[in-house]
Amino acid sequence: MDAAAALADLTEISSQVETAVVFGSDGSTLASTFADDAGAERLVGAARALLAAAGELPTGTDRAATLRTFAPATRRWSIWWIDSRTMRLEPRVLGRFENGLGTFLGDDSLGGRPIRVRFIWSAITPDSARWEQAFSADGGATWETNWIMDFRRSR
Repeated sequence: MDAAAALADLTEISSQVETAVVFGSDGSTLASTFADDAGAERLVGAARALLAAAGELPTGTDRAATLRTFAPATRRWSIWWIDSRTMRLEPRVLGRFENGLGTFLGDDSLGGRPIRVRFIWSAITPDSARWEQAFSADGGATWETNWIMDFRRSR
């Protein structure tokens, strides 16, 4: 899959994505919904500013974002979560989309104990998708789903 196809997959599967960029391993822009690279650079700067500002809100509102990279040779995505409470990249999950289902796995810790993390993208249509997060304390033998989000594309 080339960068343009990866960008098309991302904007179709993640129904809230209206602007996106696929970067090469050297930091170059391989594909973008922007007219030029400057637009992509502004998006990254705006995301950073949003997270920083959200961490300072008196209401205690938390904001988060994801950083996603795509490796065309393996057709695998890496996803890092950025939380306004910590302002750091959490450990990545790694996976791919196959037959309309995206499965991503990674290692993390919770309360000082190691866990496996799983993200699943399912029920994918041009206008909607479901995302689920689950944790496993036994190396993936059993999973506890702790977060579900249903996305709808705004028109």
